[in-house]
Amino acid sequence: MSAKPEHYDVIRKPVITEKATMASENGAVVFEVAMDSNKPQIKEAVEALFGVKVKAVNTTITKGKQKRFRGVQGRRNDVKKAYVTLEEGNTIDVTTGL
Repeated sequence: MSAKPEHYDVIRKPVITEKATMASENGAVVFEVAMDSNKPQIKEAVEALFGVKVKAVNTTITKGKQKRFRGVQGRRNDVKKAYVTLEEGNTIDVTTGL
């Protein structure tokens, strides 16, 4: 399968946090994804880009915080994250670039 440009629009970047590292020990990988993407699109994109079999996709939306930017009240963007559980024997090394 060749990776279509749309797949890169769905998956923005891998999330590398303490919680994401703990999830990776259970065969899950965390990606920041487009807000308008859905679970079948995310599954198709991960399988096409990384050549792995996806078991399940769980998504979560984190609301942006109120912050001050140069003294002016502002708001960070909302972020959608996808917890992608892989089939047994499949791995993705997110520490290396795409």
